Amino acid sequence: MLRRAILIFNYLVCSAGVCLAQELRVVNRTMVSDSIVHLNEAPGPGIAWIKGKEFSNGTIEFEVRGKNVLQQSFVGIAFHGVNDSTYDAIYFRPFNFQVPEAGRRSHSVQYISLPANDWPFLREQYPGKYEHEVDPETDPNKWFHVKVVVAFPEVDVYVNGKRCLTVSQLSKQKTGMIGYWVGNGSAGDWRNFKIK
Repeated sequence: MLRRAILIFNYLVCSAGVCLAQELRVVNRTMVSDSIVHLNEAPGPGIAWIKGKEFSNGTIEFEVRGKNVLQQSFVGIAFHGVNDSTYDAIYFRPFNFQVPEAGRRSHSVQYISLPANDWPFLREQYPGKYEHEVDPETDPNKWFHVKVVVAFPEVDVYVNGKRCLTVSQLSKQKTGMIGYWVGNGSAGDWRNFKIK
């Protein structure tokens, strides 16, 4: 049984270059925030939705930090959220950034569209289309800069200024909630979050 906890927090979020205090609604995690947002490890995915913020097209920028521990670091952003289980997300597997095996490195950044298009289905049905490698110089234990450009249905993802993934969204959702996202068993840290 999936344990769901929903908590409300205040945090500073920047939109159109203007930073405003925002409330976050946290699902299936606990959160600590000061100058960063930290979501803890727990079974199942976790999200910190930005309350009252709708996102459609635009640019999402942030710095994120995971860790270089196999199958224990899945960090990213959820967007076009309808509810806590229906959304699109871009996330990273830092433990794959610098591995010598090209097959694992190609699983470093992932697009998903839940509930129908989670990573196992996409990898099996469309190998290499919805996931890709990032620049192997990216340190899996340090902060890295992410820019996600959404111009429905196209999504472009950049890490430290280098494009690493371009996909067409699988969902029909053109707008919805936006929030910080972690995968099963994963914690994560975010800072300098901006929406343009």
